[in-house]
Amino acid sequence: MAVRKKPVGKKRPSSRRPATRKKAAARKPATTRGGARKRPAKKAFKVTPMPVVIETDGKVRLNRFLASAGICSRRAADELIRTGRVSINDKAIQELGVRLDPMSDEVRLDGEIVVREKKVYVLFNKPKGVVCTNARNEKRNRVIDFLEQVKGRIYTVGRLDADSEGLILLTNDGDFAHEMAHPKYGVPKTYAVLVRGPINSDALKKVRGGVWLSDGKTSGAEIKIERRGREKTYLKVTLREGKNREIRRIFAKFGNPVLSLKRVRIGGLTLHALRAGKHRFLKSAEVQKLRILARGESA
Repeated sequence: MAVRKKPVGKKRPSSRRPATRKKAAARKPATTRGGARKRPAKKAFKVTPMPVVIETDGKVRLNRFLASAGICSRRAADELIRTGRVSINDKAIQELGVRLDPMSDEVRLDGEIVVREKKVYVLFNKPKGVVCTNARNEKRNRVIDFLEQVKGRIYTVGRLDADSEGLILLTNDGDFAHEMAHPKYGVPKTYAVLVRGPINSDALKKVRGGVWLSDGKTSGAEIKIERRGREKTYLKVTLREGKNREIRRIFAKFGNPVLSLKRVRIGGLTLHALRAGKHRFLKSAEVQKLRILARGESA
């Protein structure tokens, strides 16, 4: 009986479907340009964020209490606490960060009861040549030297350099000072500025949009030209931040050095009826308006 031979060179068709290009590519291990095999990215764990706890029990830190009482700054208060000179309810405290209830707890410094000072808010018209520091070894006239009749420790809110003049606030309220001076709140401050020479439009446009200085870019300024001249230009400049000597540095960069600078407005406060070297206490309504302005609330 003859045996039937299988045809040579022919293969029986496979029942399996050929892999598509996409599937074949998916089976290939991913590699980098250098040929190294890529590691699969790890899946990140989802973490439930911790709730933010806001303390509303009315308590304050001991160093802040001493500072608000006009004893010293918070940093100096920490040193008083470390040396054991402060006590709460007749218990000596040497640990930093201790909190107390100012309404019920009794604080003593070297055995004497510490009483919180009344909040003070002063508007002062600083003359030229006067400096904004409380340093005792300062030989030049200080702002606080003009307010000797104001009891307790007060300090300037921000600074005006010695060559500048005009409005500056003083207080013993740390929270108020922070809101008035910090760029986050952006309380507007307006200056009457006299610069040398004419200012071209391109320079003004750059100043309004923000200028790069050594410590970063400014947030921009509102500028109103009061009077132009070949030798001098009079401007009104409004800022909402306040880098060190910002206005002087900006205009010097464009070849227009500042000849004189006077702060004429802080929020809604003006120089009206306040001569150089004189001061007045702010009314509670004025303080409230400033804080509303700082917080962006409606009056």
